[in-house]
Amino acid sequence: MNATRQKGSLMKFAVVVFPGTWSDWDCVYALQDLGQTAERVWHQESALDDYDGVILPGGFSYGDHLRCGAIAKFSPVMSAVERFAMTGRPILGICNGFQILCEAGLLPGALLRNASLQFRCQPQKLTVERLDTGFTNLCQPRQIVQVPISHGEGQYFAPESVLDELEEDDRVLFRYTDGNPNGSLRDIAGIMNSMGNVLGMMPHPERASDELLGGTDGNCIWRSIIQEWGSDG
Repeated sequence: MNATRQKGSLMKFAVVVFPGTWSDWDCVYALQDLGQTAERVWHQESALDDYDGVILPGGFSYGDHLRCGAIAKFSPVMSAVERFAMTGRPILGICNGFQILCEAGLLPGALLRNASLQFRCQPQKLTVERLDTGFTNLCQPRQIVQVPISHGEGQYFAPESVLDELEEDDRVLFRYTDGNPNGSLRDIAGIMNSMGNVLGMMPHPERASDELLGGTDGNCIWRSIIQEWGSDG
């Protein structure tokens, strides 16, 4: 947590926009609906010091040329994201954002083409594996949440040694339940780094943040972040 802030309810988020990003406004709206400040930040920016949290949203950065996230990791803002991660403040990578975090080395593993070789866009049930993290502290024990997926390259892959390490360190926060939509090893849908402040997940919590969208299960993630890293103003 940012040492200059106390736990509470107010945060200022940077929602990073790469060429091809398209879930940025969804994240902005979800955070604003919860009373937070959220600003879209172009990928050419080189500093994120004025923010309390960073969101890397979904989309197709640089058209997914080469590999998903392979070009985005070279954008100037990613150096700032790496520095931001070292401060202990929260970073959430959603879908393409998860792919970018893996390509940049901020999270282990890679996201491969779905085992079905088909794009999957559907409601998806997830099991919350841990409650004692800044991303899940307001969830319920073994809670099942429904959060949509929308991806063609969402199959989480890592060597067995990395998978074992993730399990031993309890860094798997979400697993697919009632069916694995993409073939991810060990049903992994979301993981965090060893410091506990960087989360990557393929499902889209911003699309499960309003009853008009079909449900609000994603808000337990947003609210957990705000509870852990926010301030009282």
